[in-house]
Amino acid sequence: MKIICTQENFRKAILNSERIVSKQNTLPILNNILIETDKNSLRVSATNLEVGITNKFGAKIEKEGKITIPAKIIGSFMNNLQAADNIALETIDQSLKIKSGDVRVVIKGLSAEDFPLIPKKSTETQIEITTQEIKEVLEKILVSVAFNESRQELTGVNLNLTEKAIFFASTDSFRLSESKVAFNKTNPNYEALVKKNSNIIIPGGAFIELLRIIANTGSEWVKISIDEGQVFFEIDGVKMISRLINGKYPEYKHIIPKEFKTRCVGEKNKIQSLLKMASVFSSGKTNEINLTTEKDKKIMRIEARSAETGENSSEIKMDIIGPDQMVVLNAKYIIDGLNNINTSQVAILINDGTTPVALKEVDEKSGEIKEDYIYIVMPIKN
Repeated sequence: MKIICTQENFRKAILNSERIVSKQNTLPILNNILIETDKNSLRVSATNLEVGITNKFGAKIEKEGKITIPAKIIGSFMNNLQAADNIALETIDQSLKIKSGDVRVVIKGLSAEDFPLIPKKSTETQIEITTQEIKEVLEKILVSVAFNESRQELTGVNLNLTEKAIFFASTDSFRLSESKVAFNKTNPNYEALVKKNSNIIIPGGAFIELLRIIANTGSEWVKISIDEGQVFFEIDGVKMISRLINGKYPEYKHIIPKEFKTRCVGEKNKIQSLLKMASVFSSGKTNEINLTTEKDKKIMRIEARSAETGENSSEIKMDIIGPDQMVVLNAKYIIDGLNNINTSQVAILINDGTTPVALKEVDEKSGEIKEDYIYIVMPIKN
């Protein structure tokens, strides 16, 4: 193999691929990145057998070939390489010679013949979502994904595909996020996709990688396909594949109250600041804070106390409709929810001290509560 390509394209491909490589691979070949020619393009791939990625971009191919190179070494080299226009790659036996400007390096590799095949999709049916839209959805949803693999389905994001919208949901049993994307059908086979794959679970880790890829691309669209227990993402020459999580996602819809007795609307940044202050004084492993509403005074009181640090009490003016409430919440969980509210005003919705509390965004112009995103926190029952 002997090729010349732009340093920037090669660097992005290596960094995208390096993150996929597992740090605990028992198979040496899985610690490597596959570099191979494909007609007038260069393809850079990596897999950990659960998630795979392929980066393809134009290059000047003088001699075809392929090789695998340790991800850690090539990634560190590209991170420290000074900027230049082009980079030249050439295989010599089982090594890769790299030349960029005044820098020359030879990295020992392994035969590409042992590198696992990364599956290719066999369907043309796909969903197209703007990168901005899916970025906003995932940033709101991933906060509630569970890390404990004792219930593997909770380590993923549930996608419920309907004819008019896609619902993204995640829960760790203590809080729940759901975001709706109204869907504009651009593929004539979309109905068939919905019928066959109306409810799937995609690993949270795959979506984290997708966000990183989006950050490194200028593309406006993400193409998503589902085929044979796997999900395929395509963005501007970068293709990523992930297995789907087997299992049934919890029936979470019934957890979300259909209506709330008390609605409190206030300035997000002020509420956020007071909650962070109160969290310093929250007690126990559950980070308990008390929220109390007073309709007549139009205030919400935020209180926290612990034997170790002391106590804190603050009040904030809010537009309150409905009966007075008192609820005990985990400070971290409610702050996490506020971090993902993208409007200056937030609605805090309460029924009583034993049922879920909800956060929703408030339309900047109309003042109406928006219904495309909800964050639910379970109260601490005293």
